[in-house]
Amino acid sequence: MSPKTEITQADIMDMAEYANIRKDRRREIIQGKALRQLALGPDATVHFENYDSMWLQVHEMLYIERGGAEQLAGELAAYNPMVPKGRDLACTVLFEIDNPDRRRVVLGALGGIEEAMFIRVDGEEIMGVPEEDTDRTSAEGKASSVQFVHFPFTDAQVAKFRRKGAGIVVGFKHPGYGHMVLLPEEKRAALAADFA
Repeated sequence: MSPKTEITQADIMDMAEYANIRKDRRREIIQGKALRQLALGPDATVHFENYDSMWLQVHEMLYIERGGAEQLAGELAAYNPMVPKGRDLACTVLFEIDNPDRRRVVLGALGGIEEAMFIRVDGEEIMGVPEEDTDRTSAEGKASSVQFVHFPFTDAQVAKFRRKGAGIVVGFKHPGYGHMVLLPEEKRAALAADFA
């Protein structure tokens, strides 16, 4: 069965119903997110998004903000771009630095990092494409602590990615943050489910 590639209005629960299942559904989706998360270097965490993670995000925004039908269209517009469309992966990258002085210095040296992320599958690189909703590097060259990146795959690259034991590396080609990590097999299998 192909993965769902878009959250529609029909997928949205009534908030009273959602409140009844919220605790269990959040726990279930958060457990699944563990297989879709990577530490990348000392400061970045990569969360590969999917229908379920974005479904939860939309519901949480509606539940917490209580904006109702007027809010729904904006939430769908904001989060649907991060649902993989069958031949791509999409991730949220968080630079998590507790110390505000260090955070300012590190992010100040990471301008353009959103254009320097890659996935390497058996030696072939797929460069990330930043989400176009807003510029994630300021005019002064400071990177945002949150980045949204898409990875468009060809059919041949998908076939390689799906292969058990494929050597897959996720990383950054940035002079200020040149870290990379080998994707563990169980995480490769979880992400492979995003491809149609």
